[in-house]
Amino acid sequence: MISFNNVSKTFFAQFEAVRKLNFHVEKGEFFALIGPSGCGKTTSLKMINRLVEPTEGTISIAGKDIRDFNRQKLRWNIGYVLQQIGLFPTMTVSENIAVVPEMKKWGKQETKKRIDELLEMVGLEPDTYRNRRPEELSGGEQQRVGVVRALAGDPDILLMDEPFSSLDPISREHLQRDVAKLQARIKKTIVFVTHDIEEAMQLADRVCLMRQGEGVQIGSPRELMYSPANTFVKRFIGDRGRDLWETPVSEVMDKDSKHMAKETTLQAPSYPAPLYVFGDQRRFIGRLEPSGTVTHELMVSPDRPLHEVVPTVEASEYDALPVVDDDKLVGVLTYRSIVAYMHAHRTEAEGLS
Repeated sequence: MISFNNVSKTFFAQFEAVRKLNFHVEKGEFFALIGPSGCGKTTSLKMINRLVEPTEGTISIAGKDIRDFNRQKLRWNIGYVLQQIGLFPTMTVSENIAVVPEMKKWGKQETKKRIDELLEMVGLEPDTYRNRRPEELSGGEQQRVGVVRALAGDPDILLMDEPFSSLDPISREHLQRDVAKLQARIKKTIVFVTHDIEEAMQLADRVCLMRQGEGVQIGSPRELMYSPANTFVKRFIGDRGRDLWETPVSEVMDKDSKHMAKETTLQAPSYPAPLYVFGDQRRFIGRLEPSGTVTHELMVSPDRPLHEVVPTVEASEYDALPVVDDDKLVGVLTYRSIVAYMHAHRTEAEGLS
């Protein structure tokens, strides 16, 4: 639906806010841009509806370069929800919501029906709220109207820039739940900017973590949490709310274990038991028996979560199990490595709390 291809944005001929950014947002997907302040996430969002023009690269919607769209018509098809909400203070709720439908020349009855439908969708009784002005609404109610206004023209895409950051914690939590329910119902393509990792993990199908204008890692919340690409991702995500038993074996295993040896080095005098043997390109051969024969052994996949493999470890007569990925021996999993991982990460989590 939305594609960024090597997109960069430079301000004042020297400050590169976004650098060679690449990602693709699927139709109906909730896609979050997260990262520390100044990482380029809001600039990236604004380039989608051409509030900011890229310096380099191409942004396309449904395969068409956004520069080939009429700018006004492009924005009519992209709802935009701001942190500041931006309701017109002299207009009623219904007048605020009707802005885009009126620009699109919708009929009065069609517009009224759309207003009432959307207000009901976000839990605001139309007869109660239709003729109120923004000053008569709470912050949470104003933000609900802001979301409704962005959806009024039935856009294909919804951009949301830190929409809940100015709200109190209770209102924020309620709106997060409401938006999740709303998205489950309407399935819009949403690009959502936030610096709050918990908010992104709760709402998004996929997350793009940015740093200094670049995309550091893109993946599902689970992928970022349990398979961080580097130390920055790991520290940004943190361990709060993380179930350590969901950690994949690849993060816990010993990649350079004494229980692993290449077939061509088996002339050494002694090896610990069990010993798992691999050939060229780390092709797994099996377990070395005292008799010198090699047999295939019970194997563990690096992608499986710990809670699934612990029964396998318990059922084995050996202290270490081979971790095999696509016929390659990539590591060894032991009780010692599991216990050490749990101890280290519970200590880290306690230190953060």
